[in-house]
Amino acid sequence: MFEPKPTRRTVLAVLGAALATPALVQHANAAEVTLRLHHFLPAVAPMHTEVLAPWAARLAEASQGAIDVQVYPAMQLGGKPPQLAEQAKSGIVDIAWALPTYTTGRYPVAETMGLPFLAKGAEETSDALYTLMQEFGGDEFAGMKPLAFWSHDGGKLHMRGSAIRTAEDLKGKKIRSPNAGMGDLLAALGAEPVFFPVTEMVVGLSNGVIDGCCLPYEVVPPFKLHELTAASSEAMAGARGLYANTNALLMNQRSYESLSDDLRRVIDENSGRELSRHIGQVTESRFETAGRQMVADHGNEIAQIDAAEIARWKEAAEPVYASWITRLNEAGHDGAAILARVNALLDQGG
Repeated sequence: MFEPKPTRRTVLAVLGAALATPALVQHANAAEVTLRLHHFLPAVAPMHTEVLAPWAARLAEASQGAIDVQVYPAMQLGGKPPQLAEQAKSGIVDIAWALPTYTTGRYPVAETMGLPFLAKGAEETSDALYTLMQEFGGDEFAGMKPLAFWSHDGGKLHMRGSAIRTAEDLKGKKIRSPNAGMGDLLAALGAEPVFFPVTEMVVGLSNGVIDGCCLPYEVVPPFKLHELTAASSEAMAGARGLYANTNALLMNQRSYESLSDDLRRVIDENSGRELSRHIGQVTESRFETAGRQMVADHGNEIAQIDAAEIARWKEAAEPVYASWITRLNEAGHDGAAILARVNALLDQGG
């Protein structure tokens, strides 16, 4: 027992070292198993360079070289981003980073965290999401072993033209929506939501198919979003963010079960709640901060959506919550209980 009890921040501060501590496995240095990890962002994206590639290296070190995780960015193994979870389930790949909101209604518990105004900081929201999935989402990823669930920081509105400060500024604007719930809110506020994976966003902004998009700042660097837009709008400090999509790191169940006991232990010791928190913390403290700074340095306007306006938008979101509760009920869940639990987790800090 350690005294005093470590805080979450302390745990996260040492997580990188903790995850890198070799497990007690008896293996030669030659890889015994190769696992292919597939994702949708380019190799220059921070999630690839600062999270997934280092995680693969930790598994290699902890297994004394027995586990070789080969990371394939930018859909190099084929398919489209909405197919990543199914690729992990079917065994096309061993591990995939997937966004459940890309397949609306298929993973309704996981998607719940993507509803409007359920986002706090990425670390706190990721912790709440992990708890939610343990309590309510156990059956959603049958055939897969979830390794982590996390959330990015609250989304912002990035526009080719003027900044958005009120709902009136949104009227008639074509906005790339990150998920169905946020799309419903944008429509209620007078915008025209358009949905396609983030990988297609550059073309949409460049050719004027969309006037703007709703994304966190962390997406700015890999897609040079600051060069494609002129203004960004964010909820004022202290308010919940516009939205935050659920992310999942999923492993094929057969691939996991085919490992020896000690190699499964390596996977287990380097996944779960602490990995989820770690990704959320890195996302919030490094990726989001760096992306916002890039927007500011480029000279783009950064506007605040004030508390009174956020209150108006939250009122407009009430039908979105009601619709989602119905969808959860239709999937065999207690929708009201799930939404209440999400808010309770966020109110108590995960």
